[in-house]
Amino acid sequence: MSINTGHGLPFLPGNTFRDVTKSAHHRPQTLSYKNGYALPHRPKVGIGQAPLLSSELTQSEINQFSNQTSALTYGTTHYSPALDFIPAHVAYDKKVLRFYGYFQQEVLHSPQEGHRVRPVVLYYYLEDDSMCIMEPVVENSGIPQGKLIKRQRLPKNDRGDHYHWKDLNVGMDLVVYGTVYRVTHCDSYTQDFMESEGLVLNDAEPTPVDPYIQQRTQPGRSYITPSVFDRLKQFLTMDRKVLRFFALWDHTDSLYGEARPVTIQYYLVDDSVEIREVHEPNSGRDPFPVLLRRQRLPKNIKPPFPSCVLEVSPQEVHQYYSPKDFQVGETLQLMGRRFLLYDCDEFTKAYYQKEHPDLELKPKPVVKKTTELHDRHEVPPYNGFGSLEDSLQNCLSLIPEPPKKDLMKMLENDHKVLRYAARMDSQNPQDEGRRFIFSYFLSSDMISIFEKSTRNSGIISGQFLEKTRIPKPGCTVDKPEFYGPADFAIGDTVEVFRHRFVLTDADHYVLKYLESISDQLPSRTLNSLRQRLGVADQEVDPHTDPQSGKDITVHSGCHGDTQRALFNNCIHGKRCIHYMTKSMWTPAYRTSHSKIMAINMELVPPFAAIKVSTLLGRLSTRCWNIDAGTCSHSATRALVSSGSDVG
Repeated sequence: MSINTGHGLPFLPGNTFRDVTKSAHHRPQTLSYKNGYALPHRPKVGIGQAPLLSSELTQSEINQFSNQTSALTYGTTHYSPALDFIPAHVAYDKKVLRFYGYFQQEVLHSPQEGHRVRPVVLYYYLEDDSMCIMEPVVENSGIPQGKLIKRQRLPKNDRGDHYHWKDLNVGMDLVVYGTVYRVTHCDSYTQDFMESEGLVLNDAEPTPVDPYIQQRTQPGRSYITPSVFDRLKQFLTMDRKVLRFFALWDHTDSLYGEARPVTIQYYLVDDSVEIREVHEPNSGRDPFPVLLRRQRLPKNIKPPFPSCVLEVSPQEVHQYYSPKDFQVGETLQLMGRRFLLYDCDEFTKAYYQKEHPDLELKPKPVVKKTTELHDRHEVPPYNGFGSLEDSLQNCLSLIPEPPKKDLMKMLENDHKVLRYAARMDSQNPQDEGRRFIFSYFLSSDMISIFEKSTRNSGIISGQFLEKTRIPKPGCTVDKPEFYGPADFAIGDTVEVFRHRFVLTDADHYVLKYLESISDQLPSRTLNSLRQRLGVADQEVDPHTDPQSGKDITVHSGCHGDTQRALFNNCIHGKRCIHYMTKSMWTPAYRTSHSKIMAINMELVPPFAAIKVSTLLGRLSTRCWNIDAGTCSHSATRALVSSGSDVG
C-alpha cells in the first residue's frame, strides 16, 4: 500500500500532508528575557526551520546586488542643495528704484506762459511693488510741492493690474490718475538692477526748460528811455547816509488833535523817506512807531490820476521829494499831513552846508508840554530793623537785593587793620583802669573793640563790641555819619553807643598808612600820632640827639618826653621792649603791667649814670635773640645791673 504524501499541494484546509524531509516541527522561539524583562522579537524562520516568505528578496532587490549599476559607468550624480526660502519683504528691504521725469501742467488765462514743466522723482519700492512720486521743493515758487502721490501700488489699467518694475523704462510715458509723467533717466543703482534682470534701458532724455523760467532769466524789455543817472554810483557813495529831521506833526484842527513829535529820515541811497513817531513813557500810544513806511514820496502827480488807486506807478509821477524840499524851520506837506521841521542832527547840517550852501537852516525852539508829576519818591523813616542799607533796599525795588559792596576797596584793603589803644572814660570807679584795643578794618569801615585783661579787676576780658559801623554822636538815624581814620587822633574822645573812650596809643602801621593818605586827613591827626610815637618829620640816627647830633646820654633826673624819645629812637627798630612813661606803654607779650611798672622804676636810676647806647645795645640784642623779642623781669634786672657795671 502506497502512502500519499501530498507533496506540492497547497497547504490549505482539507489538504493535509506530511513532509518526510522535515525533521523539526516545532515553532520558532520568539520570547526571551533581557535584563530581567520578558521581551518578544520577530521570528527569523518558520515552523520546522522553514524560511519565512516575508523575508524573501524581490527581483528588484536582487537586481541591486548585480553589477548593472549606472554609477560605475557614468559616475555619481551631484545634486546642489536647495536654498532656504527668503520672503520678498526681507530680500528687497530698503531697495528702491529711482527714476527721474517731469509732467506738463497747463496754465490758463496767462499771457506769459501756456504750460509749466514740473520735474518729479519716481520711487519704486521692490519689497511691496509700491510707488511714490515726489516733486523737488523750489523756494518762493508759490506752488504746492513735495509729495504729489503718496506711497501705494499704482493702478496700471481698468482691469485691476498694477505697475511692476518690469513695466518701467527710460523714455516712456507713465499714466497715473490721468497725469502723464515722462520718464527721462534713472540713477546708477536702478540701471544696474534692470540690466541684471535682463531688461535693456533706453537712452536718457533731457528735461525740457520751463518757458516761464526761461523768460525770467532773460533781461526785461524797457519801454522808456534809459536815464543818464548812475544809480550804482549813488548806492556805493550814499549807502548808510541818512538825513534826520526833527518835526512836529500838527493835526490840531481835528477832534482831539495835538502836535506829536516825529522823526523824518531821508535815505540818500535811494531817495526814500520814513517817518517815525517819538513815543514818551506812559503816553498810552500803541507801541508801533512807524507812521510812514520807507518809500519814495511823490511830489507832483498827473492831474487825471484817480484818487481811488493806492499804488502809484512811476509813469504817473512827475517829480519826487528831494533833499532841497526839506528846509528846517518850514512847514512841509507830506501825504496830506503837515509837518513842522524845527531841527536836524549834526550830519544833516554838515550835508546841507556842503551840498546845498544856498539853503539856510533856521532851527526853531519848540516848547514841549510838561505833564510830568513832580511827586518825589520819599523814603520812609528808618524802623530800626536791620541796617539802614538793608532796609533801604525794600524801597528801591519790588524784590529786595543785598546792598552792593565796593569790591575794589575790599580787594585792595583786605587784611588791613588799624589798631588803637584806648581807655574808658567813665564816672564809675569800677571802670577805672580798663584798657581796650580798637581795630578799624579798612576793607569794610567797621570797628571792633577788644577789652584787655586786668588782674583783680573782676571784669571778664574779651570781645567788647563785634565788627560794626559806629555812628558819630549827634547825627540823625536817616543820615548817619560814621567814624573813620581821620577821626582817631591820640587824646581824642570817641563815643561808642553812649560809652566814652579816650585814645591813648596806636601802632606804627597806623602812622605809616595815614602818611600814605596824608592829603585826605587833617594835620592834627597825623601830628598827634607822630608826637605820641616819637617819630620826627625826618629820619635821625637812633643813637644821636635829633637837635645836636651827639650821643644821647641820660643824666640824673631825666623823665617824661626825654625818656620816651630816648627809648623810641634807640630800640624801636629792634621792636623788643617799648619803654614809655606810665601813661603810655606797650608791654611784651608775656610781661604783665606790674612787671613793666617795676622795670620802669628800676631802669631810671641806672640810666642816670651810664651811657644809654651801650646798655640799649645789649638790651636790644638780648631781647631780640631770646624768646622772640620778649624779656622777663629777672633778665631785665640782670641787664640793667650789668649795664651799670659797664657804665
